[in-house]
Amino acid sequence: MKQQLFSKAQNLGKAFMLPIAVLPAAGLLLGIGGVFSNPMTIQTYPILDIALLQAIFILMKNAGAIVFGNLSLLFAVGVAVGLAKSDRGTAGLAAVLAFLIMNVTIKVCLMLSGQLATGNLKEAGQAMVLGIQTLQTGVLGGILTGIMTSVMHSKYHKVELHNLLAFFSGSRFVPIVTSFAAIFLGVFLYFFWPFFQAGISGLGSLVDGTGYFGSFAFGVTLKTLLPLGLHHIFYMPFWFTSVGGEMVINGELYQGAQKIFFAQLSDPNTTKYFEGVARFMSGRFADFMFGLPGAALAMYHCAKPSQKKKVAGILLSGALTSFITGITEPLEFLFLFSAPLLYVMHAIGLGISFALCHMFDVTVGQTFSGGVIDFILFGILQGNAKTNWITMIPIGCAMFCYYYFGFRFLITWKNLKTPGREDVESELDVLEIEGTERLAGIIAAFGGKQNILDLDCCATRLRVNVQDPALISKDEFTKYGAIATVVKGSGVQVVIGPGVTVLKNELSDYLVTV
Repeated sequence: MKQQLFSKAQNLGKAFMLPIAVLPAAGLLLGIGGVFSNPMTIQTYPILDIALLQAIFILMKNAGAIVFGNLSLLFAVGVAVGLAKSDRGTAGLAAVLAFLIMNVTIKVCLMLSGQLATGNLKEAGQAMVLGIQTLQTGVLGGILTGIMTSVMHSKYHKVELHNLLAFFSGSRFVPIVTSFAAIFLGVFLYFFWPFFQAGISGLGSLVDGTGYFGSFAFGVTLKTLLPLGLHHIFYMPFWFTSVGGEMVINGELYQGAQKIFFAQLSDPNTTKYFEGVARFMSGRFADFMFGLPGAALAMYHCAKPSQKKKVAGILLSGALTSFITGITEPLEFLFLFSAPLLYVMHAIGLGISFALCHMFDVTVGQTFSGGVIDFILFGILQGNAKTNWITMIPIGCAMFCYYYFGFRFLITWKNLKTPGREDVESELDVLEIEGTERLAGIIAAFGGKQNILDLDCCATRLRVNVQDPALISKDEFTKYGAIATVVKGSGVQVVIGPGVTVLKNELSDYLVTV
């Protein structure tokens, strides 16, 4: 039962990555457009006051803002597509249809009961969604729609109807049955969402009351869940629901730290970003840009002299990936299994980083992770008055020292087997196998094609559900570039690195041909 629950949670976390993955592009548009079309920026740099340039920047700002303004729809489609094992186009179309019908059902219920607000929508807990006045269900409403659609799709996408209705069999039946299910979901939300929303708001108040310790606990928990691939599920409520805070901007209510941040980003009247950004986002920058590179340097200095040249490349690559993009798994999995004590220190370090950023009110937002690209765009370019980004430098230096000296001490004291300190030197070698041979080897390591139930990926990992976990050959994956492999029940995660999406697509195409 626990293994099945983990597998479902892993699949849900994977599904969240699909809509989250579009946020960096939208964030870049909104960040660049918002900064350079801001009246204060134009006043400071008159060279920007060119009609064509301003037209481009305003277009970029609005193009990015429309994405963040419709996250609920993106999550509805993303979750439905991410959870579907096949025929994903149908699942996506059905999710859009279900989302519209669910919201219009709520509107009709509000109208028939005389509760349709005519004045201030936010005070009534209502909002305009794609032109439909409905309850403010936000991203959670989209997620519920996506989950419901995936259930309908899984159950009915292969249904066979009577010959008279055979045209509507299979995929064509999914949007039909999902439409009716969406009506029931809308009615359910009309009756129960106000109670659910009250509970979420109460949880948000509780989290807010935890102060600096709550920020520390957030960082520790976030990093503790990463090896299991469940961290996306954990931080999502803080970023996209009222658990992460609420704020009214230009007369509209925004819920969640990231939604509030990007609403403020597009508002030229913003003078200081929301405190929740410091609590649930900014801590990653000090840890990923400064802390983990310090850990990489410590592991290099602790490597055997004969192995330093060999480990330098992989450690430098991991450190640069963490610094530039904020993707940390390639570096973290180098010591997660070989020296778990270091990972405990790492989780505590991230908690400290979040607490310090909260304490010193560093409000640098992000789209996906805490790398230097986001730091420049949403910190430096926004100005120190809004973000207090300069304070991130001494915090980062402190985190570098924490990781460098802490890792060196633990590695030498406990003789931890970090890269370059293994008893068998050849363990560092990775076979350079490419092309079809590599794809065939990875499939074989999963126990063969027949053992793979579904194949997907997130930012750095292959995420696969298998029929029989006993057929998995964990050690074989390292031959084909894997950093680590995690098996939990029928769920398998193979850490590859940032290039995993290309590998996943190649594997999907290869599976069709064998």
